[in-house]
Amino acid sequence: MSDTKILLYILVTATVTLILRILPFILFKENAPTPKIITDLGKYLPYAIMAMLVVYCLKDVTPLSYPYGIPELISVAAVVLLHIWKRNTLLSIAIGTVCYMLLVQLIF
Repeated sequence: MSDTKILLYILVTATVTLILRILPFILFKENAPTPKIITDLGKYLPYAIMAMLVVYCLKDVTPLSYPYGIPELISVAAVVLLHIWKRNTLLSIAIGTVCYMLLVQLIF
């Protein structure tokens, strides 16, 4: 890739990022109430994103061939139980990832 193309990609990316950062300040005035659709998005979108990530992570599990999805099942159970116990999303994700990697690399 030429230096010109690299510079062009960087400029386009920076411009789009800047526009996306400024857009909420342009669309929503300081003293105006937040539209209901935006508050609803803030309320429900995190759950939808997490569900989509779970589906994406488990899409290649083949329960009819070795290791039968066992590492994934154990890791998902660890995440769920840890999250119920500690209520810390980052901790749950980190421990689930470490659990999965250890199971795949060392046991299965």
